[in-house]
Amino acid sequence: MSTSPAPQFLCQLDDIPDGGARGFALSQSERSLDIIVVRQGRTLAGYINSCPHLGTPLEIFPDRFLTRDGRHLLCHTHGALFTLDAGDCIAGPCKGDRLPPVPLELRDDGQVLAWPPSDS
Repeated sequence: MSTSPAPQFLCQLDDIPDGGARGFALSQSERSLDIIVVRQGRTLAGYINSCPHLGTPLEIFPDRFLTRDGRHLLCHTHGALFTLDAGDCIAGPCKGDRLPPVPLELRDDGQVLAWPPSDS
């Protein structure tokens, strides 16, 4: 019988700028998994930080995930654009694909938790 991975504390909500995104590393088995957390008010979305095109991280500089206007996630390697709310690729070489989601929880006290995806 397999057990679900335990949620991991990432940060407090205010540690992520409203209308912004921030990168985190989750422990997963014996390795680390880079994720992106996007914040819009009290709404959060989490994704694995790996472009579906070639598997590269989206950002070149730490926590620089968004387009200049803040409306999309941007893969800085090949220019792919992703929606903030679902991680759908709407432009670029992986159009029609999506960023793998990471389940998040925002607790009443402002703690942000993430569940590492199960090992396949």
